[in-house]
Amino acid sequence: MNWEQLLSLKRFGDVNKRLRQEQDETRLGFEVDYDRIIFSSEFRSLQDKTQVVPLSKTDFVHTRLTHSLEVSVVGRSLGRQVGRLLLEKHPHLQKIHGYQINDFGAIVAAAALAHDIGNPPFGHSGEKAIGAYFKEGEGKQFESHLTKKQYKDLCDFEGNANGFKILTESRVGREGGLRLSYATLGAFMKYPKASLPKKPTTHIADKKYGFFQSEEETFKAIAEELGLEARDKANNAFARHPLAYLVEAADDICYTIIDFEDGINLGLIEEDYALEYLIKLVKNTINTEKYNALKTTEDRVSYLRALAIGTLIDEAVSIFMKNEEQILAGTFETGLLDVSSYKAQISDIIDISIKKVYQSAEVVNKEIAGYKVLEGILSVFGRAASNFYSGHLTSYDKLILKTLPETVNLSTNSLYDNLIAVCLYVSKLSDSNAMLLYHRFNGNLI
Repeated sequence: MNWEQLLSLKRFGDVNKRLRQEQDETRLGFEVDYDRIIFSSEFRSLQDKTQVVPLSKTDFVHTRLTHSLEVSVVGRSLGRQVGRLLLEKHPHLQKIHGYQINDFGAIVAAAALAHDIGNPPFGHSGEKAIGAYFKEGEGKQFESHLTKKQYKDLCDFEGNANGFKILTESRVGREGGLRLSYATLGAFMKYPKASLPKKPTTHIADKKYGFFQSEEETFKAIAEELGLEARDKANNAFARHPLAYLVEAADDICYTIIDFEDGINLGLIEEDYALEYLIKLVKNTINTEKYNALKTTEDRVSYLRALAIGTLIDEAVSIFMKNEEQILAGTFETGLLDVSSYKAQISDIIDISIKKVYQSAEVVNKEIAGYKVLEGILSVFGRAASNFYSGHLTSYDKLILKTLPETVNLSTNSLYDNLIAVCLYVSKLSDSNAMLLYHRFNGNLI
C-alpha cells in the first residue's frame, strides 16, 4: 500500500480526481468529513446510547456521544503526531502532493468520531440481542430463505458493519450516504472483510467483520481506490488502512482509561485501589507535588487520566512508526497497544473494569432489560418485514409499518434487504426511544 492512494480525497459520485494542492485551506475535504458526521442525526442519537452503564441518570457517566467525542480528540492527536513523522520520512507527500500534518489528524479524528455510529441501543449487549433474535429466536425461521453470508450478517450483527452502512448507504436525495472521503472511510474500517468465511486467525483484521452483503460493492470500490492490500481477494478480505490502527488505538486508550474513571466516580471501584493502578501507568510523568495538592477524588482521577492518555498516545505513535513498513504491507497482525510496553498495566486496569463495572449488578440488570426490549421490537418489525416481502401483510403489520420513517424502504424483491433495513432502523434508536417503542408495542403506552 502507498500513502498517495491511502490519502484519497475521492467521494462517492466523483468523476474527476480531487487533488490535495487544490483544496481550500480554510475548510479541507477531510475536515468536511468531520462536519458531516457531527451534524448527522445518527451521530446525535449517540447522546442517549449506552457506553458502559445503560440508562444512567448521573452526570459522571459517559454516553456513546461523549465517548466518541473524546476518542476523536485522542485520534486527532495521534494522527497529527504520526503525520509529522510520516512527512519527515516521506517528504514527497508534502512537497509534491501537498499533504500537511493536520490532514492525518483530520482523517483519524473524523473516522474516530464515527467509530460507534453503528452501535445499537444498550451497548454491546444490543449487538448480541439483535444477533440472538436471528440465531436463537423467532428470526431463525428466515435462515432457509437467505444465503449463508446474509444470514451470518444477521446472526453476528456487527456495529462496525452497521456503521459502514450508515455512512455510505444511498437513498433518494442522499446518494452515497454522508459522502465522506475514501481516506476517512478506509480509516473507519477496522475489519475490512465480510462476515464469512469466518476463519480463526491471529490477525487483528479478522477479529470481526466490517460490511454487510448489502454494501459489498461499495466496500470493494473503496478498497480498490485506496489500494488496500488483498488478503483474500476471492472473499473480499483486505488489510487495514494504516490509519485504522490509530482509530483503534484512540478507542482503546479512551475505554481503558475513561471507563475506569467512570467506575471510580460511580463508587464501583475503590479510589485508593484504583489510583494505585493509574499511578503505575504514569509513574514517569507524574508531578507528585501537584498530585498531592489535589483535594477531591474527581480532581485526582482527572489529573491521572490526562497523564495516562498522554503516555499512551506517545506509546501508540512510537509503535506505529516503528512498524510502518509492516503496516503498509498488511502484515502487522495486532493492535498497536497489544505490543505496548504498558500492556501489563493496561490489562490490570481492564480486568478491574470488567469485574467492578462491566459485570456490576447495575450494568448486568439493565443489559438483561435491553435484551428483552430489542427482542420484542425485532419480533414485531421482523414479522412485518417478512410479511411485506411475501405479500401477506396483516392489519397489525400495516399499522406497525406506519410507525417507520420514510427512510425505511421495504420491498417484495429481497427478504434480506427488508430484514437488514429493520435492523438498521432499530440500531439507530436511542436507549430511551427503544424503551418507549417496546412499551407501546406491549400496550403500555398510547
